[in-house]
Amino acid sequence: MKVLITCPPMLGMIDYFKPLFDQYGMEVTAPKVVQILSVEELKDLVPQHNGWIIGDDPATREVFAAGKAGHLRAAVKWGIGVDNVDFTACKDFGIPITNTPNMFGGEVADIAMGYVIALARETFQVDAGVRAGNWPKPRGISLAGKTVALVGFGDIGKNTAKRLLAADMHVIAYDPVAPDHAELAAVQRAEWPARLGEADFIVFTCALTPSSFHMLNADALKRVKPGVRVVNVGRGPLIEESALEAALQDGRVYSAALDVFEVEPLPMNSYLRAHPRCIFGSHNASNTSDAVVRTSEIAINTLKGFLHG
Repeated sequence: MKVLITCPPMLGMIDYFKPLFDQYGMEVTAPKVVQILSVEELKDLVPQHNGWIIGDDPATREVFAAGKAGHLRAAVKWGIGVDNVDFTACKDFGIPITNTPNMFGGEVADIAMGYVIALARETFQVDAGVRAGNWPKPRGISLAGKTVALVGFGDIGKNTAKRLLAADMHVIAYDPVAPDHAELAAVQRAEWPARLGEADFIVFTCALTPSSFHMLNADALKRVKPGVRVVNVGRGPLIEESALEAALQDGRVYSAALDVFEVEPLPMNSYLRAHPRCIFGSHNASNTSDAVVRTSEIAINTLKGFLHG
């Protein structure tokens, strides 16, 4: 069996998984991937393989059609996000596929909380200043008593809420389908964008769907408290970046920490790069060795089941 891997975190530890692939009789192709492969690259590679472990690549109908015309028999989406995968096409072509849900809620929540702290205390400004030979002392804000608009109350959102509550913050969760949780009774619920003006921080942990696309847009930003801080560890297109740029320029948004972007990697000509109060990630919030091992082993075993089932 030939298996294609296009998930960067898994590719970064591919030697670790070689014994398991060998045990299952799987020959692995591990191309160099910065973030995603293009549709044309995938149309060339996917048909040559029986199985595919997908990252954030454009796993479109066109790609699956090429795979079906070749040797592709099954696929697994590594991780929880599925907005890049055409599951309907897989069903139409008879290609078994699933994702690996609930794998790294804690890891992504750790990064979300780290960004909240960094934006509150401007630790990134201190680091840059000291590196430049200065000794800056920015006056930050305390976390206790501040309000967070937490967008998404699934696995990542729940884990983030636990960390925010532990810092004595108030949490308003936005999620039309997630239930309340007894252990998080202190979390209030609201329908987006109600009560947005109460928030000192807005933290995005939700999935990208047609209804959540550009949910933080120019209209929503008219409702925010001046000086709000924004964190996104969900998906880049949750935020309309041009609207965020305008809000950073006029001060409605004081600062932002973004692990994900509308276009990845972030284009060199993006205004956001020049803003002094932005922190950037590289779509890397889930990437710990523990989480990669946990998720990859499930992905490999699931793919084995599909191919040998």
